[in-house]
Amino acid sequence: MKLRKYGILTAIATAALALASAPAARAADNEITIGYQTGVDPAKVAIADGIYEKATGWKIDWRKFDTGADVIAAMASGDVAIGYVGSSPLAAGASRGLDIQTILVADLIGDAEALVVRNGSGISKPEDLIGKKVAVPFVSTTHYSLIAALKHWNIDPKQVQIINLRPPEIAAAWQRGDIDATYVWDPALGKVKETGTVLTTSAEVAKWGAPTFDAYIALRDFATKHPAFIASFVRVTTDTYARYRANPAAWTADSPEAKKIVKLTGVKAEDVPVLLTGSYFPLLDEQVSDKLLGGGTAKAIAATANFLKEQGKIPEAKPDYAPFVEVSYAKAAVATN
Repeated sequence: MKLRKYGILTAIATAALALASAPAARAADNEITIGYQTGVDPAKVAIADGIYEKATGWKIDWRKFDTGADVIAAMASGDVAIGYVGSSPLAAGASRGLDIQTILVADLIGDAEALVVRNGSGISKPEDLIGKKVAVPFVSTTHYSLIAALKHWNIDPKQVQIINLRPPEIAAAWQRGDIDATYVWDPALGKVKETGTVLTTSAEVAKWGAPTFDAYIALRDFATKHPAFIASFVRVTTDTYARYRANPAAWTADSPEAKKIVKLTGVKAEDVPVLLTGSYFPLLDEQVSDKLLGGGTAKAIAATANFLKEQGKIPEAKPDYAPFVEVSYAKAAVATN
């Protein structure tokens, strides 16, 4: 078995160095590149419909990435000004000196990420993971959740063969039978579920004291120079969330919304309604509250950074992550009501 190990820590370290000399963002003529990932969320509909462009008047190049580490590296190079990342890559990037701001909590992760064991692997209970090969993208939200779950089950992570793979590589390794389990998100999650069993989800892990989330982050220099764009971006995203939350039953597998999500993510249409229920999408009033951008998000990033330090993935955790969270853009979006 040959499993390619992705150099995520090298990418983040290189990105940190690149940021010092990189352009803040290529925003000439009101053009911007925004990085997104393949998770299922209502905002994919706004992307497909060009709502962000209509609201801001900007030309937007939407670029798809497989992992948050890839997004972080692209932002550090100046190629991407706004990006969608999980709480773990966010914490890693901030800890390594990337000058970024969290502008929006994209979702609170629940069943959208899960630990799945392959049928025939001999794993039917947590302790059966000992000695098995479990694939996960390192320094990701699922990596954080996997370690938290193992600790909850009193299993030393060193007793498990944890392998570092990107989601597409996980799907391929699963199909070959190279791995016994994986903690991952869609569309890879949907593929492994076809021949596997869910052992736990991030919703359960959150109840055990290790919540995870996804966020949109922006290069600080770009955000401070273009606050109106950021506020509009936040408003469009949360408006789409509000539309979904007002009538989630309408987002069926054969709905126009599901078809647009499928086109951008590659998931199966029949999985979209369930996947949407796998995360919680905070509205504007929640974004500006003390639980999120008003204070809670910085604390959650700090907790994640301490985990990464404990795992030896970052050299040091910062004493305060409040400088990496900015609530003013969401407040400005509220003011546009």
